[in-house]
Amino acid sequence: MTILNARNLSLAELQRLFGFQEQYADSFSPLLSLEPLTETEQQELLQIRDDFRRYLTAGKVSEGQVKFLVLAPLMRLAGFYRYPIEIILEEDIADIKVEDEDVIIKGRFDILAVSKAKETKANAFFWILLIESKNSQIDVMTGLPQLLTYAYKSLERQASVWGLVTNGRSYQFIYIQQKNQNPPIYQIMPELNLMESQRGIELLQVLKAIAVLG
Repeated sequence: MTILNARNLSLAELQRLFGFQEQYADSFSPLLSLEPLTETEQQELLQIRDDFRRYLTAGKVSEGQVKFLVLAPLMRLAGFYRYPIEIILEEDIADIKVEDEDVIIKGRFDILAVSKAKETKANAFFWILLIESKNSQIDVMTGLPQLLTYAYKSLERQASVWGLVTNGRSYQFIYIQQKNQNPPIYQIMPELNLMESQRGIELLQVLKAIAVLG
């Protein structure tokens, strides 16, 4: 039996093990309906950006600081702290056994938002958004294999799940789905940037739209 850590998997290895197929999307429509932000939301978003910019100016922002300074306030502003959504932090995933191979994958996700109002067919809560965070100097796509590994576990119980990889500055949303017995597909959405005015607004709009799914 070979035991692998999700943190060490490459995208090529992941595609081989699980059959993932990659697609690209030009926009978040028609998957999400993005609503205009209120003036208050735009002001709070600007404050989050300014706070983060101060840390960026000083040097590398650690993964923990990214979670505390940016992700936590963004998720609160987007509605992820309200019932029926519950936030789960840094929890080990159940072992993933790869069919037809003597392989088990272990790992620990960073942040998971679930809906306590929805249960899947396995009597587990519905996964709304899975987040993998990195420090500010790491390219966000390096976290994609981990994110897909953890998301694959949810596809045993539900047809799709949203994922997000971020380094605090850049935000890469991924839509992962599996239809019937076909190989799982992950759609890479347009990359968003908190430090750019319009892209930052779209970032909060996307988070709000995903939160509504709960």
